[in-house]
Amino acid sequence: MSDENESDVMDEWAEAMAEAGSGGSEEANTAEGDVAQAELETLEDTGTRHEGDDEINLDVILDVPVTVSMEIGHTKMNIRNLLQLNQGSVVELDRLAGEPLDVLVNGTLIAHGEVVVVNEKFGIRLTDIISPSERVRKLG
Repeated sequence: MSDENESDVMDEWAEAMAEAGSGGSEEANTAEGDVAQAELETLEDTGTRHEGDDEINLDVILDVPVTVSMEIGHTKMNIRNLLQLNQGSVVELDRLAGEPLDVLVNGTLIAHGEVVVVNEKFGIRLTDIISPSERVRKLG
């Protein structure tokens, strides 16, 4: 850079600094320690809601795969007893016959149901859906 160009750039910076330091807005002229309220633009909601539509658009998550499992019951046993199991062994569970099964989605209880057989295949009839607030309460 030549000395002339360099001095022009320095003059421009000096002018800009002078403008910023004096003659600026009220916020720039407040005394040290004073706080001025900044005016912010109102942001528009760009989420999945549409004007006049109170429902949330769930299309973006409809194809996400989840694991759904049914739990008849569970038990604890030591490895010695586990290794002694063979065909015909009976494992006692913590549930009584006729009690509803737990329906779990990705390990979270969402419903209870009962076993049904349709066209020689097992299924489950949902008898009780766990409310979202109840699911959150069980997490804590």
